[in-house]
Amino acid sequence: MKFHIAINLERMDAQTDMVAVRDHVIDMVQMADRAGFKIAWAAEHHALEMTIAPNPFQIMTWWADHTQNIRLGCGVANAAYWHPINLAGEAAMVDLLSGGRLELGLGSGAYQREFDRMKPGLVQTDSWCYMQEMLPLVRKLWQGDVTHDGQYWQFPAATSCPKPLQETVPMWVAARSPITFDYAVAHDCNIMCWPFSMPFAEAEKYKSQLDEAITKAGGTWSGSFALMRHTAVYETEDDRNAAMVAIRNVLGKFGNVMTKTGDVRNGFADNVPAEELEGNVRVEPKMLEENLMFGSPETIIEKLRTYEALGVDAFIYYASMGLEMDVQKRSLQSFIDHVMPEFT
Repeated sequence: MKFHIAINLERMDAQTDMVAVRDHVIDMVQMADRAGFKIAWAAEHHALEMTIAPNPFQIMTWWADHTQNIRLGCGVANAAYWHPINLAGEAAMVDLLSGGRLELGLGSGAYQREFDRMKPGLVQTDSWCYMQEMLPLVRKLWQGDVTHDGQYWQFPAATSCPKPLQETVPMWVAARSPITFDYAVAHDCNIMCWPFSMPFAEAEKYKSQLDEAITKAGGTWSGSFALMRHTAVYETEDDRNAAMVAIRNVLGKFGNVMTKTGDVRNGFADNVPAEELEGNVRVEPKMLEENLMFGSPETIIEKLRTYEALGVDAFIYYASMGLEMDVQKRSLQSFIDHVMPEFT
């Protein structure tokens, strides 16, 4: 099993120093680089302090300049917010500046609140259509001049400048629904999925959808199946309690943004009480500890073995959940010291 890290610049309150957040994130990415993590993933989100990522390609270029080996993943760009020529060029520039370490992920977004501001009139559940038009077009733009007359974009002959250094850039699709699994497999893309705080059965559902997509495509697929979970490795009761408080706080805010249950003020999402999010965000502590990648190193190893047996090729260690920076570092260091050696 390979290991990736996903981390955001995040502020849970206005008192958190932005420079400290910046420095913390690069420290974590460098720790992962030295430890042999394969990919560091940068997200795209807008007008939210809990995920400060207005341009994933800018973040990836920053990381490239401060790391040696780890690959730089766009996880993921929302296709509906971009023009294909713009996205192809920005992604290729990352590949050039990083020495050929780009991994490009595309998706269809998560928050209707964000669409209301970035792409007014587009319903989030319809945005997969943009991703399906964007992905093959980016590949063509990397090869040379393309004239395009599609449903969402039209332009005369143009190409990506620069071109990627890699002959073939690994492409990823964020998948949850069968139609997206089918598309990713048919177009020879890697797949990443995120079961949120749902039980292991959600991961099993995703794997089943992947298997069905492979069967439809003729039974062969050479891609990688990656799964992401919020992760907290703790060796003391204090760190366990800190992780539980942090994740419940984040899930309350996440549920707010997903369902527009509460407000967002100056970029900070209101924390919606758990009882108001019943059925949308699962926040019961015992359930969270069971479903998420939470626990002692021994517990984490056991959980990862279960995912490995399911057929997960890469586990994405999702570090961002409002934990204090020193606790995040202790968790990652424990994962590096005690968990990774069991799989390498």
